[in-house]
Amino acid sequence: MEPRLNFFGNAFAGKILKHINSAAKVASESGVPTATQELVKIRVSQINGCGFCTDMHTKDATAAGETQQRLNLVAAWREATVFTEAERAALELAEQGTRIADAAGGVSDEVWADAAKHFDEEQLIALLSLVAIMNAYNRINVINQQPAGSYQPGQFG
Repeated sequence: MEPRLNFFGNAFAGKILKHINSAAKVASESGVPTATQELVKIRVSQINGCGFCTDMHTKDATAAGETQQRLNLVAAWREATVFTEAERAALELAEQGTRIADAAGGVSDEVWADAAKHFDEEQLIALLSLVAIMNAYNRINVINQQPAGSYQPGQFG
């Protein structure tokens, strides 16, 4: 599989990615645990069918010490016993935030309240921003048919 264009090698695309990457960096510094951030990135990418981002974030999570068992169960997190209540709240927020078109009304008040039990206001801002940022990355990569499998942890700094 070849990408439709060399998005990562294009100067104009680089200008766009610079801003998305800057927003992602700010969100990552919010105090939301790294493991939770990676689980959210993986789940959003799975829902959107983004192989490139799923590959990237499972590898980054592994490099950060995440277990294979938990990574294997992200897609089935509701039935898995290996995630904390805070992680579950973040994953549900990520799912509803990603599936806005599928759920009239977007993220429910119940899901938001559950997330607010586990995360302070800054962390909630970071989580909802992370979901939006991942959806943007996913759409760029899916539309461009960016192939998955060759990412190396830390490749993009």
